Amino acid sequence: MQEEMIIAGFGGQGVLSMGQILCYSGVMEEKEVSWMPSYGPEMRGGTANCIAIISDTKISSPILTRFDTVIALNQPSLDKFENAVKPGGLLLYEASTILKPPTRTDIDIVPIEAANEAAKLKNSKVMNMIILGAFLNKKPIIKMENIIKGIQKVLPERYHHLIPLNKEALEKGMELAQKVGEEV
Repeated sequence: MQEEMIIAGFGGQGVLSMGQILCYSGVMEEKEVSWMPSYGPEMRGGTANCIAIISDTKISSPILTRFDTVIALNQPSLDKFENAVKPGGLLLYEASTILKPPTRTDIDIVPIEAANEAAKLKNSKVMNMIILGAFLNKKPIIKMENIIKGIQKVLPERYHHLIPLNKEALEKGMELAQKVGEEV
């Protein structure tokens, strides 16, 4: 198994931490991992993305231009990376804010209204965990208990009281992705 993905959005959406959580969790399962962030100089509001690779074997290069999975959290990221999904791959996107949905027919497209669901959970910062849960429903490459351990590793200790909310958000994302799968 080798999963090559890019997660992209605005700074402040938890793009980089999603990749970190996946990679830390992969290490806990003794997988090979690579995490490569890319972001502008802005703290919040600028563009950000990270390439995450999780593999059962050695990773030859962290530099990629085509991906098994693209996770897009905003329209500019969707526009930029839609064509970077390998045929047969997965494009998962935050649908609440997308005005122009993807048009490809050779990939699995999963729209998730994560921002709306995060608002229902009364914390907009868990939007990324809803998306991560949806991804794990479609591609269960890491066990949930290790994802929770990954959250504990990435989340500063002062926010550990939010881990149950993050777990709830992950479960909500899995549920939403399951519903998308049933609609098809």
